[in-house]
Amino acid sequence: MSHEPLVIAHRGASGHRPEHGLDAYRLAVELGADAIEPDIVATRDGVLVLRHENEISGTTDVGRRSEFLRLKTTKEVDGAVQTGWFTEDFTWAELSTLRVRERLPELRPASAAHDGEGGILRLSDLLSLLDGDEARARGVGLVAEVKHATYFDSIGLPLGELVAAELAAAGWTDDPRLTFESFERTVLDDLRTRGAGGSYVYLLDAEGAAYDLVSRDGSAASTYASQLTAAGLDGLASGLDGISVPKKMLLGPTGEADPALVGLAHARGLAIYTWTLRPENAFLAKSNRSGGARAEHGDWRTEFSEIASTGVDGLFADFPELAREALRTEVSVD
Repeated sequence: MSHEPLVIAHRGASGHRPEHGLDAYRLAVELGADAIEPDIVATRDGVLVLRHENEISGTTDVGRRSEFLRLKTTKEVDGAVQTGWFTEDFTWAELSTLRVRERLPELRPASAAHDGEGGILRLSDLLSLLDGDEARARGVGLVAEVKHATYFDSIGLPLGELVAAELAAAGWTDDPRLTFESFERTVLDDLRTRGAGGSYVYLLDAEGAAYDLVSRDGSAASTYASQLTAAGLDGLASGLDGISVPKKMLLGPTGEADPALVGLAHARGLAIYTWTLRPENAFLAKSNRSGGARAEHGDWRTEFSEIASTGVDGLFADFPELAREALRTEVSVD
C-alpha cells in the first residue's frame, strides 16, 4: 500500500533559522511542514515558553547580558549537572528581553547570520501562529514536547497542569491537530487524565531509561531497551497512540532500512515516528557522508528515503523541504 509519513518541522525550520524562533516556525509553515514540534518548559511565574532545554545559554544572548549574570547557577536536572541560566529562574518579563541565536553556528552559519532577530516565544504565541489563516487552511499540526516534567514538578511548576490549562484557554483541547510527546510517560498520563485531548506519543532513546522511572524506581527502572521489546511494546500500547525513536534504530549497520521496529509497533496499533533527519555530514550515517567537512550536506536523499521506506509514520526534520523532497517518489511498504 502507499504510505507517506508526516513531515514534522523539528523546532521549526531549525536548519534555516535559530530554533524555536518565530521566523523558524513561520518558515516551517511556508516550506510545507505537516506539523511543528516545539519543546515546552516554564518560567518562574509559570509561563510556558519554547526552548529545547530549560538551560538557555546555548540558544540565547543571556551570557552577554550583564543584568542577568546574578542568575547564572549550577543545577542537577534529570540526573545531569549543568551550569548556566535556567528558564525557571526568570520571570516572563525578564525572559522576553532575551534574543535567540543559532545553537550550531559552526555547522549552520547561514542560520547564525539571523542571530538576534527574534526573541523567546511562549506556547501561546505558537498557538496564535497555527490558528492563522495559512496554517489552519493547511491543517498544520502541533507536536508538543513536554520537557523535564519530573524536575519541574519538583520545583512547584507542574507542566501537565500548566499545559492542559493553556491549551484549554486557547481552544485547542479538542483540536485534531494536537499531539503530545515526552520522554516521561507520567506527564502524558497526567495530560490524558486532565482531558487535554490529542494523541499521545512516548519518546524513547536507544540507551538509558526515562527519568520519571529512574526517579521513582532507581536502579530497578525499566530501560528504554526493555520497553522496545515485544513485551514492552505490549505495555506501551495501553494508553498511548504512538512511540518516537532515534533514526539509528530504523537503519541497519550500513545505513540501509531496517523496518523491524516499525513492524512491531504497527502490529500493536502504535504509530511510530523518528528523529532527527539532518542533511549535514555530522549527522548522517557513515555510508551517506560525503568527503567534505562536517557542515557539508552529504547523501541525505538516500538516508531520508531509506528511513521513510521502513513505513514510519512521521519524520522530524530540521529542513522540512528536504524531507518533503525525499518523499516525492512514492514510498511503498507491504
